[in-house]
Amino acid sequence: MIGGSGLYEIDGFEHGEEIVVETPFGPPSDAVVSGFFAGRRVCFLPRHGRGHRILPSELNHRANLWALRSLGVRWIVAVTAVGSLREEYRPRDIVLVDQFYDRTSQRADHTFFGNGIVAHVSFGDPVSEKLRGVLRDAATSLDLRHHDGGTYVNMDGPAFSTRAESETNRRLGFDVIGMTNLPEAKLAREAEISLATLAMITDYDCWKIEEEAVNAHAVIEHVQANAENAKRVLAAAIPAIPAEPNWPEHAALDNAIFTDRSLWPEKTAEKLRPILGRFL
Repeated sequence: MIGGSGLYEIDGFEHGEEIVVETPFGPPSDAVVSGFFAGRRVCFLPRHGRGHRILPSELNHRANLWALRSLGVRWIVAVTAVGSLREEYRPRDIVLVDQFYDRTSQRADHTFFGNGIVAHVSFGDPVSEKLRGVLRDAATSLDLRHHDGGTYVNMDGPAFSTRAESETNRRLGFDVIGMTNLPEAKLAREAEISLATLAMITDYDCWKIEEEAVNAHAVIEHVQANAENAKRVLAAAIPAIPAEPNWPEHAALDNAIFTDRSLWPEKTAEKLRPILGRFL
């Protein structure tokens, strides 16, 4: 689970240990909190570090995803705060995102590959449909207001949108806006991890002129309420996630690697051992 630092405070979660992972891409956002829930081993990574110390543009996504994959993670639920670009998507609603649009400027940092190994993963359907279905069933069983599907447009931040940007994103048909989740989805696919997103709405961005434009203090109030709903969804969803990683995302590299195995630089292959291990 990737999200706020309080997500692991779920009733029934047996906190086992905090794991500090060293990665070839530098330090992750924080130590990984590992324990057990409903008989399953679960890892929690606070995206912005405990205490929310890291800007969206400062996040080391490669280190975060490498760390989780090195610990054996094969499913990720990413809990993320978003702004709504649609009237009917209200603050404190949940959006089960199924598409992304990339407006980031750091795309070179959103892949594990390069340095002698070329791979192009299929990303037409960037979210695991099966895992999204698990989250949908959990939200439905809890009678939480949620929306089945939506396009998440990923901006850099850290400033919120201008009104011109917000209106443009609305006219392009995007549903929610955030600053963090698309790189996680791209890297999860390369790491053969099934990922789905719980997008928790905190505001109407700034397009809704009859309401106050988004600001940090207003967001925090909704974030706290959303965190409680996210924990309820996680508690219901975790037992329904299968133990055997045999979904399509778990074999994403089968038809993605262009470089012949005989040409892989040893240093690059070793750096990516948690991801390429079954090919080595």
